[in-house]
Amino acid sequence: MYGWIWRHLPGGRGLKAAQSLVLALTVCALLLFVVFPWVEPQLPWNDVTVDG
Repeated sequence: MYGWIWRHLPGGRGLKAAQSLVLALTVCALLLFVVFPWVEPQLPWNDVTVDG
């Protein structure tokens, strides 16, 4: 998969490295700000009860 992305990015090695970094940061930001907040309420770990 990474090879496919690398081959399809335009430019030389430096430009491809910069584009790969921007792509990775975009994916991380999308996961952090969109996907994880949407999934978090659906996870069962929020139902914590402590008997005392």
